[in-house]
Amino acid sequence: MTMPVLDPDLLKAFVAVADHRSFTRAAALLNRTQSAVSMQIKRLEDRLGTELFHRTKVTVDLTIAGDGLISYARRILALNEEAVGKLRQHRIEGRVRLGVMDDYGTLVLPALLARFIALYPRIHVEMETGLTSGMVGRLGEAYDLVIAMHAEGHGEGELLRRDQAVWAASTSHQAWEIDPLPVALYPPGCLFRKWAIEALDRSERAWRLAFISHNLSAVEAIAAQGLAVTVVKSSFLPARLRVLSQEQGLPPLPGAEIRLHRASGLSRAGTLLADHLRDEMLASPANTFAR
Repeated sequence: MTMPVLDPDLLKAFVAVADHRSFTRAAALLNRTQSAVSMQIKRLEDRLGTELFHRTKVTVDLTIAGDGLISYARRILALNEEAVGKLRQHRIEGRVRLGVMDDYGTLVLPALLARFIALYPRIHVEMETGLTSGMVGRLGEAYDLVIAMHAEGHGEGELLRRDQAVWAASTSHQAWEIDPLPVALYPPGCLFRKWAIEALDRSERAWRLAFISHNLSAVEAIAAQGLAVTVVKSSFLPARLRVLSQEQGLPPLPGAEIRLHRASGLSRAGTLLADHLRDEMLASPANTFAR
């Protein structure tokens, strides 16, 4: 015996009648005639081999069979709507320009973008890494989305996670004992550079700028060889570096916040990417990316 197939159109008519307890009101909701809705219910009953409604001149009530079907009907219709929605989203096209810090562009975003592109293969993401302090001001002009670092308690955008700026140096050298203190930092415009210089000046410790680079790996390599100390996010501490504190004569540094900025009038493709990055990052622990 062939298993009857539950046609979503018939189930939609069934749910409408069940919800409104009226063929007339269900027909108006579905933009059909009352006779058309009655025929749909009759076809569903014939297919299932049972009555679904008790009909009188005054009321329309579910039978025991109808009451048993209603929750399944709602679930089938909801799954049908979800599946169609997902397939339609899969066809969304667009281009999204994303600006992000070097460490996030290297360690965080690749895996998140791979999962996003698997869902939306027709959306093209153009990612640029670098100093994000200048990127936020160019939202809409050069970038659709920017993930930027701000001082704790400052900055607009959506908070993704909190972090801490820390001094770091080689695990096998003691660069912090050198006088004046050699420091490896990033170019002007970098918050870490600003915070490090301000903290050192306040501490009145003698220091010198030993190395400058836009490249995160280059700065870390210099520190790992014991040629300088540097500043990193605590959640991205490389295995070859150790955290320094006031015990090594280094002044405390501010807390940091990572925030997502969206351009006004963001496209559907941009909104999908922004929501994906936000949800993925909020769901992962802050120390996931230590290495």
